[in-house]
Amino acid sequence: QGQPVESGGGFVQAGGSLRLSCTASGRTFSGESVAWFRQAPGMDRLFVAFITSDGRNTDYAYSVKGRFTVSRDNAKNTVFLQMQNLRPEDTAVYFCASGYSGRYRFRDSYTNWGQGTQVTVSS
Repeated sequence: QGQPVESGGGFVQAGGSLRLSCTASGRTFSGESVAWFRQAPGMDRLFVAFITSDGRNTDYAYSVKGRFTVSRDNAKNTVFLQMQNLRPEDTAVYFCASGYSGRYRFRDSYTNWGQGTQVTVSS
């Protein structure tokens, strides 16, 4: 209970768009900063995007800057990741993380993880 739950993944052609959502049953995100990570097969889980609890500050991995946008609706207890101009190299399982303490780009800084949602981009 209270773990993040991701949704919105799917299969899309290169250049397409997807919007991922992250919410948590029985838990409020409104007071927490939240991050998105992704993990491709055989690779480490890497930082994608970060948003502060009030939504005023965001940060992105260089590889997605200008294409991805992280936002949140605290009234709906949901954090979003809008992904545009998708590339085959964006193919991965995308994870939402909360319970941050320390350096927000590092996976070990987070205590709460969802199960992930698969994003597949074809060329």
